[in-house]
Amino acid sequence: MASQYQIRADYDARTIVVYQAYSPAIADAALRAGRFTAPFSFHRMTWIKPSFLWLMHRSNWARKPGQERILGVRITRHGWEEALSRAVLTTADPAALAHAPVHVQWDPERSSRGAALNHYSIQVGIGRHLIRTFTDDWIVSLTDLTPQVRKAATLLQTGHAAKAQRLLPAERPYPLTRAWEDLCPDR
Repeated sequence: MASQYQIRADYDARTIVVYQAYSPAIADAALRAGRFTAPFSFHRMTWIKPSFLWLMHRSNWARKPGQERILGVRITRHGWEEALSRAVLTTADPAALAHAPVHVQWDPERSSRGAALNHYSIQVGIGRHLIRTFTDDWIVSLTDLTPQVRKAATLLQTGHAAKAQRLLPAERPYPLTRAWEDLCPDR
């Protein structure tokens, strides 16, 4: 039986796509520079999510204030795997969590309509002591997905779910190694 805790993502041999929602000011500056720059904060944790639909639920399809822009952030698999290898579950001992450079939490995956599904999606918090490595070394490219998100949201709202589905990124289970099994609550 497959675990309820699988990382599902759009990835290739070298990279994985994670998603983030930002204000227009942060997204525009990042897209102009080709990397995160001010007003992006390098002094607080940033959360990355490989599940597109989970972020759509969280950002209300780019309609939540401060989350009106959706970026696809392509990072190296090496960076992704390094982050996971340094992660601690948010449900861990508070002392361990306080010193962890990366936090991981699992939330119910979402359907395109926002309904909770019976499996979980990973959220990865990159702490401020690792954030420069994330922004300077791991990121391969940034893509503005906002127009695609808005089109898919309109299609869903007007009863065209099949057409909306074609606009969603293809995600598949990401290979889990023994080093990350501790991040899965059912292991």
